[in-house]
Amino acid sequence: MTAQATVGADRFIERFTQLLVAGGIPRMPARVFAALMVSESGSLTAAELAERLQVSPAAVSGAVRYLTGVRMVERRRPLGARRDEYWLHDDHWYELVLQRDSLLRAWSAQMKEGVAAVGAGTAAGRRMAVTAAFFDFLEQEMTALMDRWRDRRRELGLPD
Repeated sequence: MTAQATVGADRFIERFTQLLVAGGIPRMPARVFAALMVSESGSLTAAELAERLQVSPAAVSGAVRYLTGVRMVERRRPLGARRDEYWLHDDHWYELVLQRDSLLRAWSAQMKEGVAAVGAGTAAGRRMAVTAAFFDFLEQEMTALMDRWRDRRRELGLPD
């Protein structure tokens, strides 16, 4: 990477990190994720991440633990390699949204249990029923949205 490209990539990492933090992702995992985004291969080792971000290996370790836990990054060890690499799916945003479907179902089910626990006629029960209906709606819409995205990818000639 040229010096100019490195400066541009560093700016991107910091700006994208700020957006991710504003969205609720802790700062160091956000920085690691952004660094993986700018890497040509979409994967880096912990040592490469530490060097790129000028942080300790311990900071990288905690960040990748978080990112693998929320399935934003995968850990893999290429055949014959001595170190793990942390890798982004080529379509990681799509994968993340799909993973939220099961979360929406679980939230909806929990809200419905809450309605049963406190009673549908109570203010709390009505609030939870509205929340469950909202999660059900989101799940249905997300499924349709993901179908439309697959169609759009094909229209754009993007790889599956």
